Amino acid sequence: MLVLALDTATPASTAALVEVTADGLAGVAERRTVDPRAHGEKLAPEIAAVLADSGHRPRDLTAIVAGLGPGPFTGLRVGLATAASMGQALGIPTYGVCSLDALGRAAGPGRVLIATDARRREVYFATYADGERLTGPEVAKPADVAVLLRGAVGGALPAGVLIPGGTTMTDLADRAAGEGALKYGDVFGLPVEEHLLYPPGAALVAFAADRIRQGAPGEALTPLYLRRPDAVEPSARKSVLTR
Repeated sequence: MLVLALDTATPASTAALVEVTADGLAGVAERRTVDPRAHGEKLAPEIAAVLADSGHRPRDLTAIVAGLGPGPFTGLRVGLATAASMGQALGIPTYGVCSLDALGRAAGPGRVLIATDARRREVYFATYADGERLTGPEVAKPADVAVLLRGAVGGALPAGVLIPGGTTMTDLADRAAGEGALKYGDVFGLPVEEHLLYPPGAALVAFAADRIRQGAPGEALTPLYLRRPDAVEPSARKSVLTR
């Protein structure tokens, strides 16, 4: 089963083809462009390129998996709108996966902090143990995340962060990955996996593989924004007339 994976939750736009078999999966082709202002221009050519690279056509696709974020509003909706429209046009299911989860899985065994750039001098973050999410996803300032990691219970922790039973704060991570981790590595005080900055397509598909094999119905692709967009509806118009 040939699956298309898309992610635009970070400054990178990624399109990948992954073959899902009865007992595993294998990457077929992947294209990525790192440009936070070019998701809308780059994603469609990347999709065309990975199909051409592998000698496939859109009609060969069985399903589409899209990264749900968290991510900035404008870039994130490009990937989700593309996935939804392609799924509808091709009559195939779409599945959503938290983009941070893909990075957490790709990080492999051990405890890891995944952080991506949320702009406004903040990060989207979550922590993982052997690929399983422990906390998050949340958005916070890097210094607040560092407080969490260092176990300073008297400090101000990011709002909404819950520590699972039996897990202490200092158990959360001993290394970090994601471009947010690279950008704020000096604040976190953790070794950074510099080769793992953006969600790999195969890791996204891995989270949806069982649903794909079972032919599960497609899902609505609901974005994880974690905060309100910068653009807001205008208030009532004010009269410019004066008496």
